[in-house]
Amino acid sequence: MSRRLRIVVLTGAGISADSGVSTFRDPDGVWAKNDWRDVATPRGFAADPKRVHAFYNARRAGLKNVAPNAAHAALARLESLLGDEFTLVTQNVDDLHERAGARRLLHMHGELLKARCVFCDAVHGWAGDLTPETRCPDCKGAGGMRPDVVWFGETPRFMNEIAAAIAGADLFVAIGTSGSVYPAAGFVLEARAVGVPCVELNLEPSENAEAFTERRYGRAVDIVPEWVAGLEALIAQRTN
Repeated sequence: MSRRLRIVVLTGAGISADSGVSTFRDPDGVWAKNDWRDVATPRGFAADPKRVHAFYNARRAGLKNVAPNAAHAALARLESLLGDEFTLVTQNVDDLHERAGARRLLHMHGELLKARCVFCDAVHGWAGDLTPETRCPDCKGAGGMRPDVVWFGETPRFMNEIAAAIAGADLFVAIGTSGSVYPAAGFVLEARAVGVPCVELNLEPSENAEAFTERRYGRAVDIVPEWVAGLEALIAQRTN
């Protein structure tokens, strides 16, 4: 084999759900108890920053009670095998991929454990609470520190890098995604447009399941390690 497979993997809430992280569609989760307009929009933050901070402080603190699962670990293992030929894109703002060992990771919706200043745009790692009185470590301004996550109405991150990776991929894989949130839901169509095979690994068919060339359904902790093991065997066979 002249080169390794170039693979782009997109992960969504479904991969972290098996670790106990609440999803947007969980009927008993944090999003069912909070209107996204109030806690996940720039307008909501401007109207009631104390409420928004309380919401994200609780989510940040909750990360201490969850751990990476077998699906996260399997993808980290695949990254270690493929190196730069592997691109992992996540819609999740948690740090479970990193804690499993992922290093080449694009957080298109930002990161819960980072804070950004709206005044000077400085970004800092942030494990503790934020309040309206929190001062920026750089510009020292108060009232401008916010969670470094992408809210509704804001532009997702790394879109150029993701598009380039998909255009040059041999395989695109979506794991634990609903297929309803754009622009991520459109990645499969970008891949298909340039002839890239696409695999869906999900608990149940997504809203755009018909766009995938291969589909497997079940819990992420079961089907992702199984899929990775099969891919590892294929790569070993092609290498020998």
